[in-house]
Order: sequence, then structure tokens, then C-alpha cells
Amino acid sequence: MTRTSEGLTPELHAYIVAHSEPVDPVLADLSEETARLFPQQRGMQIGPEQGAFTTLLTQLSGARNAVEIGTFTGYSSICFARGLPEDGTLLALDISEEWTAVARRYWERAGVADKIELRVGPALESLRALPDDTRFDLAFLDADKTGYLDYWEELVPRIRPGGLLLADNTLSHGRVIDPEQTAPHVQGIRDFNDRVVSDDRVSQVLLPIGDGLTLARKL
Repeated sequence: MTRTSEGLTPELHAYIVAHSEPVDPVLADLSEETARLFPQQRGMQIGPEQGAFTTLLTQLSGARNAVEIGTFTGYSSICFARGLPEDGTLLALDISEEWTAVARRYWERAGVADKIELRVGPALESLRALPDDTRFDLAFLDADKTGYLDYWEELVPRIRPGGLLLADNTLSHGRVIDPEQTAPHVQGIRDFNDRVVSDDRVSQVLLPIGDGLTLARKL
């Protein structure tokens, strides 16, 4: 029988976090403030082990130019920016001035504000407004789930060969395998997952990190 990934109890998750790169005071404070200011949306923030993974992956990939769709209060953008070289850049796209106002403060505290360019507005419009020759080494997708397919089709041509694309929440809390779950955001993830696995422009793996993290490499 093929081994499966472990199901995570709260205790096992705590063990994983304790044996990963420590969460520094900036990210700890950001998590606390996000939970206090936006209790209904706090689940939109990536977890600490995912943050550590994305920083390490960014460093390993040698990425210099990255784009993030869905910034929220800035946790993931700090993690990606920390993995970029000193002259690296992250284009952060989000629709909320309120959420990203928090992000701006924490980018300053983290010392990465000079690496990040924020554009507030519909992300698909922001992507389509970029010059045709704009290319990225790395992309992170963590926005409205019904829009994932459109974002994907806009992003893949803009990733250099060998570059990486990551998409969050691709397990939709396990709802992707429940046929009774027919909400648009769940079906949006199913459609996205089916598209990625059949896309001959990339190689990919769906990792059981957080709520599912798809990692793809542009061929």
C-alpha cells in the first residue's frame, strides 16, 4: 500500500510549527492583530509552517521577481519578500485598502517595504494592465476561489521557464472530494485543480500543507 500524508491533529500541527523556522515577533504580532481586527477573515492568513516553507522555497528557487494575488494583511508577502534578494521585487495585488493598510505597517516593521509594490483593485485587471513582456520568477495565488482559473491563465504565460506558481486552499478543507459540496467557491477549486493537472505547460504537485498548496513549475 502507498503511504499517505499524515492527518494532522492540533498537537501534531503544534509539533510541526515548533520544529520549523521560528515565527518572529513581527509575524506573531501580525497574526494577533489580524485575528483581533478581522475575526471573520482570520482564516485567510497562511499558517506559520506555510510561511516558513514559502520563504525557503523562494530562496531555493533564486526568484528575483514575484507576484502575489491576494495579500490580505501581509503575512505571506513578508514571507516571500524575505526570500527574495536585496534587489528583488514583489508585486502585491489585493482589492482591499483596509486589509492592505495593515500590511503596509508590517512591511515597514519587517524591513521589506522597499521590495513590495502594492496595487489595490481587481487583480485580474491589474495583471492584464501589465506590459506584455512582464515576466515573473514566482507567483502566489490566494484570492477569490471562483477566479482561480482566470488568474491561472493570465499568470502561466508570464512565468519564465523554470519559474514557480503556488496556489493556496486547493483542498478547500476537504470539500473537494465531497460531491454534496456544490458551492461556487468549492467548485471553483475543483475546476482549478482539474485544469492544473491537465496543463502540459507545467509539472505540479498538490501538497497537504495548510489547506492544500499546489506547487507548479513552468516547463
